[in-house]
Amino acid sequence: MVIMLLWLGELTISSWVLSYGAEHLSIRYGAKFIGRTLLSVATTLPEIAIVIYAAADGFYGIAIGSGLGSNLLMMTLGLAIMILIATTRLSKAPLKGISVSMFKLDKIFLLTTAIVSALLFIDGYDYLDGFIFSGMFIAYLIMALLEMRTEKRKEAPRVLSHIESPEDRPKIIEIEEADASTKTSDNRLLKAALAFLAGTIGILVGAGPFIQSLEGFSSEIGVSSIILAVVISPIAGEMPEKISMMILARKGAHGASIAIANVLGSKILNNTLLLAVAVFGAMFHAGFFAKIELTPILTFQVILVTVVTIIALIPMFIKKEIGLKVGTLLLGMYIISLFIQFLLPHDPSEH
Repeated sequence: MVIMLLWLGELTISSWVLSYGAEHLSIRYGAKFIGRTLLSVATTLPEIAIVIYAAADGFYGIAIGSGLGSNLLMMTLGLAIMILIATTRLSKAPLKGISVSMFKLDKIFLLTTAIVSALLFIDGYDYLDGFIFSGMFIAYLIMALLEMRTEKRKEAPRVLSHIESPEDRPKIIEIEEADASTKTSDNRLLKAALAFLAGTIGILVGAGPFIQSLEGFSSEIGVSSIILAVVISPIAGEMPEKISMMILARKGAHGASIAIANVLGSKILNNTLLLAVAVFGAMFHAGFFAKIELTPILTFQVILVTVVTIIALIPMFIKKEIGLKVGTLLLGMYIISLFIQFLLPHDPSEH
């Protein structure tokens, strides 16, 4: 257990360093598209590394379980903590509710990918499913790019409308000069790039030993490694994201909206890119026609996470804002899901 905790700590620290570097790089190149895609991929890298190592070593259950656990954690506990902070005195500017109306694309994509990934697992995952997941990921990137371009076209007339007279131009020049002064300096950019690189190396170094120690620990305590992957693995990968969410939630409406977008975007990547990586890792381990078979434990996990995702999304579809009641519901769902995990019978040797 000590070894597993040490590697878990190493992954957590590396994830935080990676998150720091990715965040500051996104400030320098801060388009919404970059934050939504490249930054999301960067913050999902810990889970990707864990899944790659697990699948390449033949631990298919751990690979799928890690991705499922990440979705379960952030769609319940992660969102709950963020909502509770944003709508109480823990926030610098408490909100009655957090607007979710502007995330239509993300909500639809998350719901669709959650259902599709569950249905595809009925007969197990193979190379065809890997290509489907890759296609859904590419489709999300394209849709995000198109939406970004649409938003820019809408913003352009508003910017031009301010240029009505020569008196306005000095003000515009002052604003542009102020914006230029806030750009990241070369030193900060280098620091962010080095942090990103260091975090990436740390994750790649720690992911393999963590999987091995997780497998050994599961044998010692008689609990399936899949269950441990669902519960423990997301701690390393999601801790930096949860900390960032809490900081953003304290900043008011804008920060809370960014946090919501980050959660939805990263969970879409889990349902597409992460599963594709798991399938391709299995193909690397056992050949092109390798298959990640359906097992009783994985069946339960897929059903549980899909149901939880759908329930968590329902308030976001029927309401323009989500508040304290939704946060309390999500927190309760996480506690119940943990309780169920260890109540059900399972085979400790299954991985």
